[in-house]
Amino acid sequence: MLELKHISYAVREGDSELGILNDISLTIDDHRLVVFTGPNGGGKTTLAKIIMGLVKPTGGQILWNGQDITDLGITERARLGISYGFQQPPRFKGLRVRDLLALAAGSEKLTREEGCQYLTRVGLCAADYIDREVDASLSGGELKRIEIAMIMARGTKLSVFDEPEAGIDLWSFSNLIQVFEHLHEKINGSILIISHQERILNIADRIIVLADGRVQSDGARKDLSLIHI
Repeated sequence: MLELKHISYAVREGDSELGILNDISLTIDDHRLVVFTGPNGGGKTTLAKIIMGLVKPTGGQILWNGQDITDLGITERARLGISYGFQQPPRFKGLRVRDLLALAAGSEKLTREEGCQYLTRVGLCAADYIDREVDASLSGGELKRIEIAMIMARGTKLSVFDEPEAGIDLWSFSNLIQVFEHLHEKINGSILIISHQERILNIADRIIVLADGRVQSDGARKDLSLIHI
């Protein structure tokens, strides 16, 4: 379970402070698919980075399964089972897909068959991808699915995705929705997604609307049907 207690984040602008997040308090239960949405500049990406440890809050506390992780870095949080999917996943020239899957699984002895199973689960033809380099030859949609396969290999307990639809084509996006549905069904953990996309909102157990650095709405999709998100 993830608990955010009075999270705030501000940046200096000259002699004044600009508040990005203001007193955010939320509890995310286990085995849930939660989508953060709202207008641009509302603080969604900043909150996601704070959860992962990429950004440190200027106020408040973060608890993960009862443990205070506010001051822990990215590596420590990853070891506790928290993963982060970037808007634009990085490329690693010289590394093969199977190498990244082995690193994610924490096992240099990951077999080719095991690696192929993860790729198949995210809708990729395993034989075509397992030995490919993670370089510019891969499309945005392919990279996103490889990134999700890595998260599955890690057995992560909390997966955070920042606008996963960014930079991919319509066909890849349709497949991405199916991947998230499969991930939600199979993974033993929670998924947090930042998105404006209606189709992603429709598969959420819970939708949290952030605007002006505050929680404006919080509930099931049907309960937010009349709110412009």
